[in-house]
This record gives sequence, C-alpha cells and structure tokens, in this order.
Amino acid sequence: MTAQTVRSAPAAGTEPEAAARPRRDRLSGLDGIRGLAALFVVLHHCYLVSFGGYPRITGPAWAGWLIYGHFAVVVFIVLSGFSLAVSPARHEWQLGGKARFAFRRAWRILPPYWAALAFSLIVAWTIVPQPGEGEPTGKSVAVFGLLLQDVVGSPSPNGAFWSIAVEAQLYLVLPILLVIIRKAGAATMLAAVAVPVLLVGIFAPSVPLVDKLTRFTPQFAILFAAGVTAAGILAAKEKVRRMPWHWLAGVAALPVIAMIAVQGSEWTVEHFFWVDVSFGPAVAMLLAAVAIRRPKPLVWFLDTAPVRGLGSFSYSLYLIHAPIVVAVADQVVAPRIADGVPFFLVTLVVAAPLSVLSAWIFASVFEIPFQRYRGWQALKTAYSGRGRLRR
Repeated sequence: MTAQTVRSAPAAGTEPEAAARPRRDRLSGLDGIRGLAALFVVLHHCYLVSFGGYPRITGPAWAGWLIYGHFAVVVFIVLSGFSLAVSPARHEWQLGGKARFAFRRAWRILPPYWAALAFSLIVAWTIVPQPGEGEPTGKSVAVFGLLLQDVVGSPSPNGAFWSIAVEAQLYLVLPILLVIIRKAGAATMLAAVAVPVLLVGIFAPSVPLVDKLTRFTPQFAILFAAGVTAAGILAAKEKVRRMPWHWLAGVAALPVIAMIAVQGSEWTVEHFFWVDVSFGPAVAMLLAAVAIRRPKPLVWFLDTAPVRGLGSFSYSLYLIHAPIVVAVADQVVAPRIADGVPFFLVTLVVAAPLSVLSAWIFASVFEIPFQRYRGWQALKTAYSGRGRLRR
C-alpha cells in the first residue's frame, strides 16, 4: 500500500455539525452513505496490503473491484460540499458568518484529527510505518499537524491524512462560492470553478509548471462545487424536485463505469483527474435524490440503524483505520498466513472489525463530544455536570 494508494480514503468529517440538531433538519440517508463509503475504504486497504502491484489488479477477479477505493473520496468530497451547503441553501445561500463557520469547522475536524495523528505516529514509531514511507520525523509532526501535507513533503504517518488538508482548503473557498451563487447563480459558480480547473487538466501533461498544481488534486474543487450546487434541491421548486434524479444519476454513472471496466485499473489511476470529474455529477445527483427521499428503498436501507450508526463515526473510521490495517497485516497475519487469498481473507476478518470497533471507541472520546458540544465551556459543563459525557 503506497502513499498514493492510501489516498483513496474518505474526506474529513462531513457529518452534520451538531448531533443535537433537531431531527427535522437531518437528511435521511446521508449518514448511511458516509458509513458505507468509509467501510469500503477499509476493505480497499485490506486488499492493498494483501495484493501488491497497484495499480494493477493482482488479486482474484472477484475482489478486483476493491482496488477502486479512490472513488470513495469522490463521494466524500461531493458529500462534503453538499452537507456544508444544506443550511445556506435553506437560507438564501447565506453562510451565517465566516468566523462562526471557521470555528465550527475547526472544532469539528481538528480534535479528532490531532488525536489520530498522535495515534498514527505512535503506531509508525513503535510497530510499523505506512507502506512506502519511512519513519515519520519531526518535520512530519509539524507538516501534518499544521495541515500542510499537500504543500510540503515529509514521511507520512498515515497516508489517508492527505485529504484532510485538501478538505480544509476547500472550506476556505466555500464563502466565495456562496457569494457567487447569490450574485450570479449556481451555474455561474460552477463555471467559475470548472474553467480554471479543467485548464489545469488540459495543460498539465505538456506544461511542467501547471503539472505541479495537480498535487493539490484540483479536480476536487469541481466535485465540491457540484455538491454545493446539488444542495439547492432543498429549496428548489416542486418541478425541479420531481425530476428523477436517481435515474439521472445512474445514466450519468454508466459511461464512467463502462470506461473503467473497458480500460482497466492502470488506465483509470493514470486518468483519475478526468474520471473523477466525470463521476462527480452522478454522485451529486444521487445525493440530491436521497435528500428528497428517493428512491425510497435505498433511503430506507441507508437510514437503518446499523448503516446510519456506522456513518455517525465514519470520520473516526477514516482517521485511524490505515495504521490498524497495516499493523494487523504486518504483525498478525504475515508471520502466520500464506500470501494471496488466505492472507487477504484473514486480514479482512481481523482488521475490518477491529478498525470499526476501535473507531467507535475513538469517536466516543474525540469525535462525538465535539459534535454535541460546540465550545470548551459547553464541553466543560457537560463533564462537570454529569461526570461523563452524554451519548
């Protein structure tokens, strides 16, 4: 599992900012999508530590689909834009204050992230570093602690952390996107984001200076903007809401899926920029459909207690699963199990449940309290009043 392949982890805490928000504001199904996407990434990384040769599919054909864990991050980036735009879309695209938004985002993502960084460093220093990475250094601590990992190179304690930096950068542009929507409409906003990003994609292969910009995965700006736009379904006219968005999502996804199947994994990884851009609209339309509770069987499934519950700590699962999967594969499975399918199956059976259980415990300490209580005073009061935090 190289640093590149670990980059298929889901994006940072895109869950609703307050677990205590009135239930009428909760959109059924979105937590379930987060949970399933996070679980897919865990399975993906179990596959990667079991079968080498990425981006070639070297495992059995029946498991080959697990090599495409990268697309979970596409889902998470679109979902991030969608989730953060839900409240503005319901209030004429007003953010409600930049300072307030910045504080809530920092309060939401940084405490679990820094705790997971400490956990990842301990695992890398005492058990096993991430595949393809050396032991983290003091520079690693500074770079990752300050969310500069996509700007400054250093040994990574957890390859999944790259998307936290990208997400934080996207948060900075959200207020600008909302201003453009208010002034000129969503179509203009999408064009303002898409044109420069697509120019990067066009000229990167032939212009070295432009190619350097691809390390920031600029295509995710289009995905984020698509998610913001899709949130407009919540305030749209009935005629727009009645459109068969789930069917349109399927129609949009089919050509992308067919191209991936025909061209194979190596071509797909080499062309992630364009594949991501092509796949984004399908994800955005699916989110719009789920937000208005269509199709009902899918929304019912996504809102079942196990799936929704998994989504409630999907950020924690993302943050800590990679060191756990690598440690299990290296320390538990490798000394005892032969390579190939047996190695994969044992890794899957041990590492996946352990990751989920560990993430649930981790979230109860470092994630859920910061969702529920929006400030140090509220958190302190909750502790002092009951001796423990309410779940």
